[in-house]
Amino acid sequence: MKVAIAILNWNGAELLKRFLPSVLEFSEGADIYVIDNASTDDSVSVLKEKFPEVHVVQNDKNHGFAGGYNLGLKSIDADIYCLLNSDVEVTKNWLPPILEQFKTNRDLAIAQPKILDLNNPTYFEYAGAAGGFIDKLGYPFCRGRIFQALEKDQGQYNDIKEVFWATGACMFIRSAVFKELQGFDDDYFAHQEEIDLCWRAKNNGHAVYYIGHSEVFHMGGFTLENSNPHKTFLNFRNSLYTITKNLPAKSAYPILFFRLVLDGIAALRFLAQFRARHAFAILKAHLSFYRNFSMIYRKREKTNFLIKYYPVKSIVWSHFVHQVSNYNILVKD
Repeated sequence: MKVAIAILNWNGAELLKRFLPSVLEFSEGADIYVIDNASTDDSVSVLKEKFPEVHVVQNDKNHGFAGGYNLGLKSIDADIYCLLNSDVEVTKNWLPPILEQFKTNRDLAIAQPKILDLNNPTYFEYAGAAGGFIDKLGYPFCRGRIFQALEKDQGQYNDIKEVFWATGACMFIRSAVFKELQGFDDDYFAHQEEIDLCWRAKNNGHAVYYIGHSEVFHMGGFTLENSNPHKTFLNFRNSLYTITKNLPAKSAYPILFFRLVLDGIAALRFLAQFRARHAFAILKAHLSFYRNFSMIYRKREKTNFLIKYYPVKSIVWSHFVHQVSNYNILVKD
């Protein structure tokens, strides 16, 4: 199989200097690409001077995560794409366990490795941890991460398991499947586009796996930190987009109603914490969702809806009411 590791970059020259060396050292047999989203720093000159072996694809402007990859990958020929964040440190032998699964499991379309926290290496990292799921109301969570609660890595997820979504921080996908799905949804710009992509893949009969025999370390928060209200806006809006696109109408409408109510409660919680900008971001997310509803709804036309998709009914209730912060306890409940 021909493998291409594609790193999307926007003004991340310092990250490239820090993290590209591990990718080059431990990715034997793979072609390394950096897709540059029209950076205004010295990213491109750094690549040409310090990493001449890396292929550079230059986009005409900042198309965000979704559009940036959609455009950049058109120039890359491979059987397997690895979409890798620029702030990920890979490890020795991180590729073989995943590529072996792609060779032996023809149903496997998308996969991720174990994602650990670079700054606290014994713990899972927020973006993906040990594979992603959603609850009945469309809230995402992971094995190893429920909301902001991170589990310590004690080998409890050193396995291979089918999951619902794989993280965009380090996502492997067959190029044929990426093209079949027409890539990410450009309208997301950034955040939760990988959940939408994986949901569409599963609706089309493809499998998504977590492969815990491979591990990488993610720094996280470089593009948009959790404290940034724009991240709150994108997460709340895009989650509503995903529910609208990927659930049958009889499920989508009541779930959207409950989500809008719960989002209102989340906004009140932000206000109680004196974080008014985040509360306003939720309001903006709802207004954007209403404004774009017809456009998003039309994307349902080619969807084959998957009905069963969640291991728990409400991650919000389990975590905030019953104080469950561990995936293995969650699924037992």
